Amino acid sequence: MKMKIACLQMDISFGKPSENYKAVEDFIHEVCQSEAKPDIIVLPEMWTTGYDLTNLNHSADHEGIETVEFLKQLALKYHVHIVGGSVATKANEQLLNTMISVDKKGTHVQNYSKLHLFKLMDEHKYLAAGSEKGNFILDGEKLAGVICYDIRFPEWIRAHVLEGAKAVFVVAEWPSPRLDHWRTLLQARAIENQCFIIACNRVGSDPNNDFAGHSMIIDPWGKILAEGGDRKESVEAVIDLSEVDKVREIIPIFSDRKPEYY
Repeated sequence: MKMKIACLQMDISFGKPSENYKAVEDFIHEVCQSEAKPDIIVLPEMWTTGYDLTNLNHSADHEGIETVEFLKQLALKYHVHIVGGSVATKANEQLLNTMISVDKKGTHVQNYSKLHLFKLMDEHKYLAAGSEKGNFILDGEKLAGVICYDIRFPEWIRAHVLEGAKAVFVVAEWPSPRLDHWRTLLQARAIENQCFIIACNRVGSDPNNDFAGHSMIIDPWGKILAEGGDRKESVEAVIDLSEVDKVREIIPIFSDRKPEYY
């Protein structure tokens, strides 16, 4: 199956959810006006608040309800799937960094809360780690989503692919000083898992960080199909999920695995 992907690489207003909801609504409207509008729109990590961690008790979305309804309405309006980046959510007195995805019929298909918390940005001081995988299905295709620091844990990405994911969506606020790591890790995850990697990173800055952008769409050979720069833009490419099976037939990594020795 072929799908057109659009990663909405954008800046985020620090600690201002209302401004960010409006910015996302406008950006989605903009990209859906083209004749070849995307099948799937991808948003960056923590797009409602940015890393305004000290105020999340006030600004986090209670159980993600507001964000789910917001994304559902946009998905229905534009008849587009939305891998909704991630937002700060609050549930059972815990704060989580949660990816929310909806399909073009307005059905809520996925929640995934970030498993690996990034101590360099103090996530562990304010957020609780998730405990479940990010696998989901769109148009009958098995996909998965992970968040930023997760890509440094190849066994976590592999766990999703072993459950059938042909494309892994990565949403991020990846800082500029480690741009080389971002690019290298994403290509490595694509090559070693023989899957598409679709990575949406933010741009701009907050009081403590500058962010790298360079959202990427990478095929199962590790070829970069599209890559952004360091400014706001929609990073777009068409992927063909049937290529995953073809690549795996040429180099049969999965049938040659010997997990009993790992």
